[in-house]
Amino acid sequence: MNNQFRVKTEEPEEEATEREKPDKEAKEGGLTIFFRKLFVEGVVSKETATGVLPYLIFLCVLGMIYIANSHMAVKNIREIDKLSKEVKELSSEYKSLKADLMFKSKMTEVAKKVDTLGIKELIEPPQKLIVEDKK
Repeated sequence: MNNQFRVKTEEPEEEATEREKPDKEAKEGGLTIFFRKLFVEGVVSKETATGVLPYLIFLCVLGMIYIANSHMAVKNIREIDKLSKEVKELSSEYKSLKADLMFKSKMTEVAKKVDTLGIKELIEPPQKLIVEDKK
Protein backbone atom coordinates (compact mmCIF):
# COMPACT_ATOMS: atom_id res chain seq x y z
CA MET A 1 0.00 0.00 0.00
CA ASN A 2 1.09 3.50 -0.79
CA ASN A 3 0.38 6.15 1.83
CA GLN A 4 0.16 9.52 0.09
CA PHE A 5 -0.17 11.51 3.28
CA ARG A 6 3.09 10.18 4.67
CA VAL A 7 4.95 11.11 1.49
CA LYS A 8 3.69 14.69 1.74
CA THR A 9 4.67 15.08 5.38
CA GLU A 10 8.15 13.69 4.79
CA GLU A 11 8.93 16.30 2.12
CA PRO A 12 10.82 19.38 3.30
CA GLU A 13 8.66 22.39 4.10
CA GLU A 14 10.58 24.71 1.79
CA GLU A 15 9.70 22.72 -1.29
CA ALA A 16 6.03 22.60 -0.32
CA THR A 17 5.82 26.35 0.21
CA GLU A 18 7.59 27.06 -3.09
CA ARG A 19 4.99 24.96 -4.91
CA GLU A 20 2.10 26.74 -3.18
CA LYS A 21 3.34 30.27 -3.94
CA PRO A 22 2.64 30.20 -7.66
CA ASP A 23 -0.83 28.79 -7.01
CA LYS A 24 -1.66 31.61 -4.57
CA GLU A 25 -0.23 34.24 -6.89
CA ALA A 26 -2.21 32.83 -9.80
CA LYS A 27 -5.42 32.85 -7.77
CA GLU A 28 -4.85 36.35 -6.39
CA GLY A 29 -3.57 37.64 -9.70
CA GLY A 30 -6.54 36.25 -11.57
CA LEU A 31 -8.89 37.80 -9.05
CA THR A 32 -7.24 41.19 -9.20
CA ILE A 33 -7.17 41.05 -12.99
CA PHE A 34 -10.88 40.26 -13.03
CA PHE A 35 -11.74 43.18 -10.75
CA ARG A 36 -9.40 45.52 -12.63
CA LYS A 37 -11.10 44.64 -15.92
CA LEU A 38 -14.53 44.91 -14.31
CA PHE A 39 -14.14 48.26 -12.57
CA VAL A 40 -11.31 50.15 -14.32
CA GLU A 41 -11.22 49.08 -17.92
CA GLY A 42 -14.65 47.89 -18.73
CA VAL A 43 -18.14 47.39 -17.46
CA VAL A 44 -18.36 49.67 -14.42
CA SER A 45 -16.81 53.13 -14.51
CA LYS A 46 -16.61 55.68 -11.71
CA GLU A 47 -19.44 57.73 -13.15
CA THR A 48 -21.70 54.71 -13.48
CA ALA A 49 -20.87 53.56 -9.94
CA THR A 50 -21.67 56.97 -8.46
CA GLY A 51 -24.86 57.16 -10.50
CA VAL A 52 -26.04 53.80 -9.17
CA LEU A 53 -24.97 54.56 -5.58
CA PRO A 54 -28.33 56.02 -4.40
CA TYR A 55 -30.15 52.98 -5.76
CA LEU A 56 -27.73 50.64 -3.96
CA ILE A 57 -28.16 52.57 -0.72
CA PHE A 58 -31.95 52.32 -1.12
CA LEU A 59 -31.68 48.55 -1.65
CA CYS A 60 -29.47 48.21 1.45
CA VAL A 61 -31.92 50.18 3.59
CA LEU A 62 -34.80 48.14 2.20
CA GLY A 63 -32.92 44.93 3.06
CA MET A 64 -32.29 46.12 6.62
CA ILE A 65 -35.97 47.00 7.03
CA TYR A 66 -36.91 43.55 5.73
CA ILE A 67 -34.56 41.84 8.20
CA ALA A 68 -35.83 43.97 11.11
CA ASN A 69 -39.42 43.20 10.14
CA SER A 70 -38.78 39.46 10.12
CA HIS A 71 -37.08 39.66 13.54
CA MET A 72 -40.04 41.58 14.97
CA ALA A 73 -42.48 39.04 13.50
CA VAL A 74 -40.60 36.14 15.09
CA LYS A 75 -40.52 38.00 18.41
CA ASN A 76 -44.28 38.64 18.25
CA ILE A 77 -44.99 34.97 17.42
CA ARG A 78 -42.94 33.86 20.42
CA GLU A 79 -44.78 36.32 22.66
CA ILE A 80 -48.17 35.12 21.36
CA ASP A 81 -47.22 31.48 22.02
CA LYS A 82 -46.07 32.36 25.52
CA LEU A 83 -49.29 34.24 26.30
CA SER A 84 -51.52 31.49 24.87
CA LYS A 85 -49.79 28.92 27.09
CA GLU A 86 -50.29 31.21 30.08
CA VAL A 87 -53.99 31.67 29.22
CA LYS A 88 -54.51 27.89 28.99
CA GLU A 89 -52.77 27.41 32.33
CA LEU A 90 -54.84 30.12 34.04
CA SER A 91 -58.04 28.78 32.50
CA SER A 92 -57.42 25.29 33.86
CA GLU A 93 -56.54 26.76 37.27
CA TYR A 94 -59.79 28.79 37.23
CA LYS A 95 -61.86 25.73 36.38
CA SER A 96 -60.29 23.63 39.13
CA LEU A 97 -60.75 26.39 41.74
CA LYS A 98 -64.36 26.89 40.66
CA ALA A 99 -65.09 23.17 41.00
CA ASP A 100 -63.42 23.13 44.43
CA LEU A 101 -65.51 26.13 45.55
CA MET A 102 -68.72 24.54 44.32
CA PHE A 103 -67.90 21.39 46.28
CA LYS A 104 -67.03 23.29 49.46
CA SER A 105 -70.18 25.43 49.28
CA LYS A 106 -72.53 22.44 49.37
CA MET A 107 -74.82 22.43 52.38
CA THR A 108 -73.39 19.19 53.76
CA GLU A 109 -69.79 20.39 53.48
CA VAL A 110 -70.64 23.70 55.17
CA ALA A 111 -72.44 21.80 57.94
CA LYS A 112 -69.36 19.66 58.53
CA LYS A 113 -67.12 22.73 58.77
CA VAL A 114 -69.33 24.68 61.19
CA ASP A 115 -70.07 21.62 63.33
CA THR A 116 -66.61 22.01 64.89
CA LEU A 117 -67.61 25.54 65.99
CA GLY A 118 -70.71 24.28 67.75
CA ILE A 119 -73.18 25.62 65.22
CA LYS A 120 -75.84 23.17 64.16
CA GLU A 121 -78.17 23.02 61.18
CA LEU A 122 -81.73 24.28 61.62
CA ILE A 123 -84.38 21.61 61.69
CA GLU A 124 -87.35 23.99 61.92
CA PRO A 125 -88.07 26.50 59.21
CA PRO A 126 -87.31 30.11 60.07
CA GLN A 127 -90.10 32.22 61.53
CA LYS A 128 -91.16 35.57 60.21
CA LEU A 129 -91.33 38.42 62.72
CA ILE A 130 -93.98 41.05 62.22
CA VAL A 131 -93.64 44.44 63.95
CA GLU A 132 -96.64 46.72 64.14
CA ASP A 133 -96.26 50.48 64.09
CA LYS A 134 -97.65 52.34 67.12
CA LYS A 135 -98.61 55.53 65.39
